[in-house]
Amino acid sequence: MRLNEYRIMWIMVLFDLPTETKKDRKNYSEFRKKMMKDGFSMFQFSAYLRHCASRENADVHLNRITKNLPPKGHVGILTITDKQFGMMRIFYGREEKEKPPIPQQLELF
Repeated sequence: MRLNEYRIMWIMVLFDLPTETKKDRKNYSEFRKKMMKDGFSMFQFSAYLRHCASRENADVHLNRITKNLPPKGHVGILTITDKQFGMMRIFYGREEKEKPPIPQQLELF
């Protein structure tokens, strides 16, 4: 039972970054692009998700995020188990929608 719903993790990054100056917009864009290059996908505007096979794998991505933090703005990082993520309910208006698909994990030994 190496991979189970209590060991598999999701990282959610929530951010509110300034975009008033050209430099602010560049910082915003670079932060977002680096997250996407690291496997994060947009959940909502300024909210990105990444699936991780383990806590140790999640720590690697958490370190990358903190290394790439922009100089200004607010960034919140939430790590939850796959079990907790599975209990989330998502709505568009009053209509309930399905959660994002769980990515396929490939492990090499």
